[in-house]
Amino acid sequence: MSDLYWLTDEQMDRLRPFFPKSHRRPRVYDRRVLSGIIFVNRNGLRWHDAPREYAPHKTLWKRWITMGIFIRMMDGLAAGKAEPQTVMIDATYLKAHRTASSLRLKKGSCGRLIGRTKGGMNTKLHAVTDRNGCPLDFFMTAGQISDHTGAAALLDGLPPAEWMLADRGYDADWFRDALKEKGIKPCIPGRKSCGKPIKYDKRKYKRRNLIEIMFGRLKDWRRVTTRYDRCSTDFLSAICLAATVIFWL
Repeated sequence: MSDLYWLTDEQMDRLRPFFPKSHRRPRVYDRRVLSGIIFVNRNGLRWHDAPREYAPHKTLWKRWITMGIFIRMMDGLAAGKAEPQTVMIDATYLKAHRTASSLRLKKGSCGRLIGRTKGGMNTKLHAVTDRNGCPLDFFMTAGQISDHTGAAALLDGLPPAEWMLADRGYDADWFRDALKEKGIKPCIPGRKSCGKPIKYDKRKYKRRNLIEIMFGRLKDWRRVTTRYDRCSTDFLSAICLAATVIFWL
């Protein structure tokens, strides 16, 4: 028991407003089940290897994973604590395990968001963070998809901000123009192959390492750094749960 992870009373109080409503019997094992889900995702266990002290593995796997609860948790907690005066955008690769990367799909499926890159089968996670490197929004694509696709998808959800920090991969006139239309100043260096130099605030740009640190901390969770989930929604839920526990609790 001493090696198991348990949420505190304070953490449960902060998460409880996002719990799904109970339509029949009142739930009494929320702390146990939620702690078990965190334990499995952090340690990279298979669901049926979860310690029995939490709950049966089918209960852990089914509870809230497919309902988008963890995505709403992150969005709700981030809205109350974020400091979005400066926002940052970047993307990272997450290795897909062979159990998740089967290319055979059911007819009518939207796809698993796994693609082949030089490093093998990967999913790409696009993220926006606040000035402290805490995640505000995520978007997932297959590994071979351009960073610009993720930038376009995350653009509408950007909070009111003064600055946007991004690396050379986001050096595009359309992206700078879109940011300026939203009243956000771009701090994005130009590509080395660019014909004319791009002016940007080098001192402010140094803070962009915070989003890299955020990705590193997310990848401490073993079911995030390696994707075992075939369903892309389940995998995004695991990422949002990790972000909630690490940055917003």
